[in-house]
Amino acid sequence: MSTSLLDPAALRADFAILDEHVNGRPLVYLDSGATSQKPRAVIDAEVAFLTRTNSAVHRGAHTLAAEATELFEDARATVAGFVGAEPEQLVWTSGATTALNLVAYAVGNASLGRGAPASARFALGDGDEIVVTESEHHANLIPWQELAARTGAVLRHIPIHDDGTLDLDAAAAVITERTRILAFPHVSNVLGIVNPVAELVALARRVGALTVMDACQSAPHLPLDLPGLGVDLAAFSGHKMLGPYGIGGLYGRADVLDALPPFLTGGSMITTVTLDAAEYLPAPQKFEAGTQPVSQAIGLAAAVRYLDGIGMDAVHAHEQHIERRMREGLRAIEGVRLLGDPSTGSGQRPSGQVDRVALSAFDVAGVHAHDVGQFLDARGVAVRVGHHCAKPLHARLGLTASVRASASVFTTESDVDVFLEAVSGVRAFFGATS
Repeated sequence: MSTSLLDPAALRADFAILDEHVNGRPLVYLDSGATSQKPRAVIDAEVAFLTRTNSAVHRGAHTLAAEATELFEDARATVAGFVGAEPEQLVWTSGATTALNLVAYAVGNASLGRGAPASARFALGDGDEIVVTESEHHANLIPWQELAARTGAVLRHIPIHDDGTLDLDAAAAVITERTRILAFPHVSNVLGIVNPVAELVALARRVGALTVMDACQSAPHLPLDLPGLGVDLAAFSGHKMLGPYGIGGLYGRADVLDALPPFLTGGSMITTVTLDAAEYLPAPQKFEAGTQPVSQAIGLAAAVRYLDGIGMDAVHAHEQHIERRMREGLRAIEGVRLLGDPSTGSGQRPSGQVDRVALSAFDVAGVHAHDVGQFLDARGVAVRVGHHCAKPLHARLGLTASVRASASVFTTESDVDVFLEAVSGVRAFFGATS
């Protein structure tokens, strides 16, 4: 029995897709880390907007346009409140990748002298350093590689221990007076480990570096207070937190958003325009050029209302229970190697002090991850296989690919049992002996 107040069996009624069968078996969906399923409340909210209120926001003077604008800005306030922020601190983006690129390109523009005088504090040049971690997924790595190449800055990284926890002693040495940006994941999308935000923010503040947090794998699973965490900027994706595709958010401290120059430019983000120059609206609108994803924003607001209705403390407690059951079961299967397993005791934090979300990546000795994925799929179990957009991390762990199972609010103990039973049969099916 689950020890949380959350009843996943009851919640499943809100997710019609979970009644589907795959290859003649009831669907066991364990790929929420890639994209989550959507409850009826989210689908209904988008359909209701498109069928009764659809209109361009911030542009028209007619009734529908006013109603659409009100719903759009109400969605901003709802999603901002979900992460502890004020509405003006939330920039709509198409997802976390766009949000992180927005920051990288805005800093690049500041480095070229663009923007208000206050943006000069973000300018990078030769000898400046950008610090990331060894556990980044590509969306929070490649934009910084490109920014370093454009500005002459140097990219450095904080290594991980063999158990997947960050090496904080190394972090204290890597983050120096030359560090201008520290970018890190709140939760690794491969290891499922919640990183020590307070310690990282303290190291960055010591040297005056800008902190950028990837919250893709924490926003759907943990109570989140971004201002309380002390980060300057944070990105998250709607489709990973029960919301629609094509919508995400960039949280920013007000003074940081006010100072950064815009990235994309065009309509809807300006105050005045002549043939030679333009002046921009305050944040967040100065970062929202062009037509906005209105129905998606309204759908994402419905998703966070749904999560709030459950209670994020209950969500996290349930997923911790599922995570323990999943990982303990995987550890017991011969030939399975869990990635980022604090039970090895080789890191800085004892196993019991490592917080996690319900996400487990693993390798099966003698069987390629893609074969494992197809074997599980034949039994109705959906997981992700590959490098999970984290090739450097897999290289650090000595692998080219792994299998990842990730849960959500609707994941039951029965789902985990079906998954574990299927994994236990993989090596025998493929005749693996190594």
